[in-house]
Amino acid sequence: MSTLRGIVSLLLLTLNTLVWAVPLIALTLLKLITPGRPLRRRVLRGLNGVALCWVDVNLWWIRHWIRPDLRLDLRLDLPDGLSHDEWWLVLANHRSWTDIFALFLALHRRLPMPHFFVKRQLIWIPVVGLAFWALEFPMLRRLTREQRERRPHLARRDQEATQRMCRHARERPIAIYNFVEGTRFTPAKHAALDSPYRHLLPPRAGGIAQVLGLLGDRLSGILDVTLCYSRPEPRFWDFLCGREGTIHLSARRLTVPAWMTQGDYYQDSAYKERFHAWLNAQWQAKDAALDSH
Repeated sequence: MSTLRGIVSLLLLTLNTLVWAVPLIALTLLKLITPGRPLRRRVLRGLNGVALCWVDVNLWWIRHWIRPDLRLDLRLDLPDGLSHDEWWLVLANHRSWTDIFALFLALHRRLPMPHFFVKRQLIWIPVVGLAFWALEFPMLRRLTREQRERRPHLARRDQEATQRMCRHARERPIAIYNFVEGTRFTPAKHAALDSPYRHLLPPRAGGIAQVLGLLGDRLSGILDVTLCYSRPEPRFWDFLCGREGTIHLSARRLTVPAWMTQGDYYQDSAYKERFHAWLNAQWQAKDAALDSH
């Protein structure tokens, strides 16, 4: 029965994607021929609307068909809740593709249009890759330290992609989501990276340091989200089949320290060291929170 549920879930996800692909492709073509950034911004608003409706429909059938056991612990110091009219940076650990839908279940329509840091290879996924490009998501190569040192021009392209997103982000409120580990947690990766954390991979600081340096003055805050699964090895297919088990999601609001907007991560070694110390402290707190589960 669970396999049948998974097949139906996959069909619903595919059908919903194909339905919204029609306006997506039409607006993407319009954006390509639209002259000037002000006019393209209007087309981009339409593309954002398409993406939000795609999420709306997916969340509707997920809640009614899969009925996931998502338990929320939102400790947000916001008397009136979250706002569509503010800028946010959302940091999260990464276990599975399910993470994206768990975040949407908790935060969709409570924050402005989401933008994810995505791997460049995902541009080849039909429809989804086109959406990432049209919506101006930063598409990164996720280079290792050795690759960055051997091919620095590729690292600069990643930095330029983040700069473009931050520059365009000043035009309208957005929520920037970043899975800071850069890849999904597995025991093999944990061992290979010699991670100092029990439940996490070491965080990658460069992308979020850029965002905070370029956009920190606009951010209303940082949401530090911790995802914990009752199953030791969560899989998206199990989620679609309705057998994932309990998912705990907690979020805490962090303020943006003033010093973060006054340094250059790539040029100032003292700033870089201070940023790493701050991020490692957040990751230690996250690891301790995962211990409690």
